[in-house]
Amino acid sequence: MTIVTGIHAVAEFLRSSPERVLRLSIQRDRRDEALSNLIRIARDHDIQVTQVSRDALNRISEGTVHQGIAAHCQEFQPRTEAEFESLFETLADPFLFAIEGVQDPRNLGACLRSAAGAGVDAVLLPRNRSAPLSSAAFKSASGALSSLFIVGVANLVRRLEWLQAQGVWVVGTDDQASKRYTDYDYGSSTLVVVGSEDVGLRNLTKDRCDALVSIPMEGRVPSLNVSVASGIVLYECVRQRALRNAPK
Repeated sequence: MTIVTGIHAVAEFLRSSPERVLRLSIQRDRRDEALSNLIRIARDHDIQVTQVSRDALNRISEGTVHQGIAAHCQEFQPRTEAEFESLFETLADPFLFAIEGVQDPRNLGACLRSAAGAGVDAVLLPRNRSAPLSSAAFKSASGALSSLFIVGVANLVRRLEWLQAQGVWVVGTDDQASKRYTDYDYGSSTLVVVGSEDVGLRNLTKDRCDALVSIPMEGRVPSLNVSVASGIVLYECVRQRALRNAPK
């Protein structure tokens, strides 16, 4: 079972995947319109609603900020690589994102939120060496997980090689790269890959990339949080794709 907390995250699950919500736990002494609306939606879908104490909800929420509500959901299962290959066959202009080695579930959730906002077609997530899709990740993603096609990948480098054979250009982020992220011409078929919070991409993954790009740092901070960097590069892809597809 996965616990999803927070008004926005729970609302998104009730909107997009009500069949996965098993029951709601609501803080007994909290009353506001947002919670009342979610209770009504849950009951419309015959989802059990239970009133609990704040202490009980704190325990259920495992330390995340719950805003008076927690949804008990069926465990989130990433899509298989076979399902991804079937999806890929339908994509005329693939826009993909891969996250390698991010250990903090909050960072992972924030990366996924950026990916959902940018409208990527799929997110590749290694099955090993990655933060779990836990309550903290769901909270940081603010409901984005329910709208994303997330693929559990056994070997990221091999999957990148497969994508390159299909004509996808793989662009990695690297603090030491000489090319700025705005100076790269992102093709119509692109995968952006970001690495872990402390060391970035593995050398093996860097070697597989068609290009490496960096975000210039003008101040004294040496680098950005991985979720912020993800959003910046993904939205540069969005900008270039919009210009390329604009009417002449």
